[in-house]
Amino acid sequence: MRNPKRAGRRLNKPLFLFLVLILKRRKVMAFHDFNNRLIENFKKRIAEKELFEVDADRDSLWYLYIKSFPAAANPIYRVRTKHDCACCRQFIREAGRIVWIDDDLIIHSIFEFDAHDADYQIVIDTLNNYVLGRNIIGKYLYERKRIGTPVSRECLDDGTIISYEHFSIDLPDSAVFCNTSSTTIDTERGRFRDRRNVFKRSLDEISVDALNTVLELIQTNALYKGGEWGKLIKQFLYYKNQYDTLGYDRSKQEAYCWAYASKVGDVLGKIRNHSIGKLLVDISEGVELDEAVRRYEVVVAPMNYKRPKAIYTKRMLEEAQKTVTELGYMESLPRRFATLDDITVNDILFFNKDTARRISGNVFDEMKTEIATDPKRFSRIQEVTMNQFIHDILPDAKEVYALAENRLAPNMVSLIAPVNKESKSMFKWGNGFSWAYSGNITDSNIRENVKLAGGKVEGALRFSIQWNDIHSDYNDLDAHCEIAFSDRGYGHIYYRSKVDRITGGSLDVDIINPIPGKPAVENIIFPSKEILENRVKEMILYVYCFTYRGGENGFRAEIEYDGQIHNYDFRKPLHQGEHIPVARLKYKTNGDFAFEEFLPSSTINQEIWGIKAQTFVPVTVIMTSPNWWNGEEGIGHKHWFFMLKDCVNPEKPNGFYNEFLKQELVEHKRVFEALGAKMAIQDVNDQLSGFGFSDTKRNNVIVKVRSINNTERVYKIKF
Repeated sequence: MRNPKRAGRRLNKPLFLFLVLILKRRKVMAFHDFNNRLIENFKKRIAEKELFEVDADRDSLWYLYIKSFPAAANPIYRVRTKHDCACCRQFIREAGRIVWIDDDLIIHSIFEFDAHDADYQIVIDTLNNYVLGRNIIGKYLYERKRIGTPVSRECLDDGTIISYEHFSIDLPDSAVFCNTSSTTIDTERGRFRDRRNVFKRSLDEISVDALNTVLELIQTNALYKGGEWGKLIKQFLYYKNQYDTLGYDRSKQEAYCWAYASKVGDVLGKIRNHSIGKLLVDISEGVELDEAVRRYEVVVAPMNYKRPKAIYTKRMLEEAQKTVTELGYMESLPRRFATLDDITVNDILFFNKDTARRISGNVFDEMKTEIATDPKRFSRIQEVTMNQFIHDILPDAKEVYALAENRLAPNMVSLIAPVNKESKSMFKWGNGFSWAYSGNITDSNIRENVKLAGGKVEGALRFSIQWNDIHSDYNDLDAHCEIAFSDRGYGHIYYRSKVDRITGGSLDVDIINPIPGKPAVENIIFPSKEILENRVKEMILYVYCFTYRGGENGFRAEIEYDGQIHNYDFRKPLHQGEHIPVARLKYKTNGDFAFEEFLPSSTINQEIWGIKAQTFVPVTVIMTSPNWWNGEEGIGHKHWFFMLKDCVNPEKPNGFYNEFLKQELVEHKRVFEALGAKMAIQDVNDQLSGFGFSDTKRNNVIVKVRSINNTERVYKIKF
């Protein structure tokens, strides 16, 4: 309330004092009661609740306060109205923005109470409606315990001292900001606002189903480092269930997030921004469970963690078991490698003479006719499509041999059969056979470490180096490749120029600071053999010591080209700035590269599933994939299988894959993926394994065919 001053010189002192007493009796006492009710209401309602501020304009608050008084209740006194007080103005502008949230998520302002005075009630109702119509923008903080000045005093000319009462409130401790050198009031408000915003996004975007799924994974120890998050996820689930009961009441959802942002703390409030939050959001958005978990585990253990099994929960398992039992598929789950005894003549395109005695059906009657073939037909290597090979060449073939090139390792495939031949087929096609590709041949130590570091190992040419693998060696070594092009100019792939535009070659792993106890690698990969042959005259591969940090154990290097791996050892100290050439590759006119090696080397021809690479291996059976058997138009892509003599799959492939399953089983695909990996494939003698080729991917295989008249010719079959 504004302090009254002397009205003017014409007013004598006794009359002035009389008017002051009348004013104090009529209105000052009313303000005193009003102010006390504001203070008591504030103390009673907030207790120790969090205070918030709305985006009300400070000047608008003061304007509404002054203009809301009826004219008779706020007369001009001297030069301004009697409520136009500097102390009260500071209070209204500062405290008028304060709100708090009760347990029912209803927002209240400091002006929400019974004033017991008609004039003041109009004022506070106007302010209350204005404040509650604004949006909360953050936590309320103030530098002092008290807002406002409770009492001010004026000394009159005759020495009389008059006291005047003003608005003031004492804040709860939670609203008092303690200034430190490390933070400011704006910084603290910003931190709280960020936490609240992330908390709300988490509540909006993470589903209850995702939370329960991750909790099940943690309880079954199926999530890497998941145990660290179990307690927090349970707490968040509690808040999520509360939040969801609010339905679509946006105002209460907003109030809930503001009210609980302080209680949850930074970690839980910002759970969405943590690795576990990314997993929860992915699952909530419909990302496949295994893929969501893979993304999570790449973040928490990008280099050294490998998931041992597929992901499923107890609830998923129970539902899948019920479906399998009700539909009669329990006997279909056990699987084994298929043998020649499992297939019939209708399932195959070719078999050799040793195979014929084991295939059911009247094979000999069907194969009696021998058609003479012109020997000139095999006078040179000929490229043919698979359809041409089937129709023009196989009818005359007595024996077929396939060249087991190293590059075909990813094409290794096994035919899988049900243990119970009479069991119901789980697949989209009419028989119970499936197939499983592998290609997971044993990698070299360097090759595997390159893959773990995120580098590519599949390509036309790979140059990899490795160090810090015997004793600690913190040197910074770099892989380099200098290229001389056949048409023009030079290229150089290294840490400052990681990609060559002409060849597509790239340095995709570059390690500067080796990690103690972990081999360091660098890797240069070229994707296209055709481009290398057409554009490159020669290239030099070498190692450069960029920084010497005391390492004394040199390095290992590996060059992989056209299925062959060349290994090199240089176990001597490198000095800073030293170049160590490894090999020079020169293009030859026959479309290949000659190796000029500067370091001692050894060459590896890989063994693929018991088959010696780079040799011709007898083909026992040629067939299509089971989804194209019995003359049917296949369901899905067609694959061509060349089953090889003595080829043995050393791995434990999946018995089936989700893309094979009937629609009635697809809804349980997570469990079936786990079942496919968990159900051990039974070993058998003479399993049907060999090369597989999809008709949707470009590839080729070199075969040697011996005809029924003993002529021999080599073909390249193109897919």
